[in-house]
Amino acid sequence: MTRKVNRATAAVWAGEKDYRAHGATQVPVVNSVSYDYTDLSHWYDVATGEASGHIYSRNTNPTVASFEDKVRQLEGAEAATSFATGMAAISNTFYTFLKPGERVVSIKDSYGGTNRIFSDFLPHMNIEAVLCDTNDHEALEEEVRKGCRMVHLESPTNPTVKIIDIKRIAEVAHEAGAIVVVDNTFATPILQSPLELGADLVIHSATKFLGGHADALGGVLCGDAKLVGEVFHYREINGATLDPHAAYLLLRGLKTLDLRVRKQTENAGKLVEYLETHPAISDLFYPGLKNHPNHDIATEQMKGYGGIFSFSLIGGMEAVRKVLPRLKYANRAANLGAVETTVGPANTTSHVESTKEELVNLGIPSSLVRYSAGIEDFDDLKDDLENALSILEK
Repeated sequence: MTRKVNRATAAVWAGEKDYRAHGATQVPVVNSVSYDYTDLSHWYDVATGEASGHIYSRNTNPTVASFEDKVRQLEGAEAATSFATGMAAISNTFYTFLKPGERVVSIKDSYGGTNRIFSDFLPHMNIEAVLCDTNDHEALEEEVRKGCRMVHLESPTNPTVKIIDIKRIAEVAHEAGAIVVVDNTFATPILQSPLELGADLVIHSATKFLGGHADALGGVLCGDAKLVGEVFHYREINGATLDPHAAYLLLRGLKTLDLRVRKQTENAGKLVEYLETHPAISDLFYPGLKNHPNHDIATEQMKGYGGIFSFSLIGGMEAVRKVLPRLKYANRAANLGAVETTVGPANTTSHVESTKEELVNLGIPSSLVRYSAGIEDFDDLKDDLENALSILEK
């Protein structure tokens, strides 16, 4: 009996051998827009899906297909399809399945761009978006039981790293006949497997942890083959295609995914432990904290608490303006999941589109700082934070 390969090994080897050429040990970047066929019958079979192959790179591309196959295997999915960005993956999935007069149930704490689709775009299509308190599983279940086409979950959430019991909500959603979509960007396939918990589809902003080097945009959707196929058809016609060079960079980044995520998780956990008693911190958010509202759920459904935490400073935004510029080993940027530590306030990163009133309604403090731990030495990151925070003591 063949043992199931570990995800660390799959991150290196999965989805590559079929796409290499000329004995190369790496997947090539195939920049061709179209593909030549001398046998017109074979060309027709490929075009109609009766045979494997590529016709036009807006639809499929060998380098992109290799990336999709690697993520598919990491998530344990039947199929996968990719997109130009993470938001393209999210929006294409919504627009594929949601029709006028239908409902989608989600949480208030979803990423700001996702939240904007719920508040601004779906209502114009006569689609009702019901956003529940993220920590209130009973309210989520009640809304789902009223009937909906889709349940969209994000766990951990961006930026307050709240946790949803995916298995619990998925069971109720399936009883109601709804599709369950989980944004797994923060956890990655290394720390969480939504399909094993009952999700039908899993979304990643591949720009973040999957790529891990802040040099390529991309998104990916994995899950049930029929459902993924429907989204693929929407994407191939609407054109939010992943560029082959970006796919190559994402492929290369994925090979170290397990190493990076484990180091980032270790760094984040130790930094949170340091900050937990720091006098400058007013609020600290991390699933690994025992006082986190759903710490037990995170412990049950995740294999680690992740590389991201967030905190608020006593002194509000003025304190943030003093502290962040003093960090030597952090990019102050609107990104996360990179090998370099990245920090930024929610009002310039995850929720830059939100008004002050909306931030209050979402329970996001105006001075909240999202900290995405990199793979640097922990002692250097700790000393860096300590030095930056010391300005508030003067």
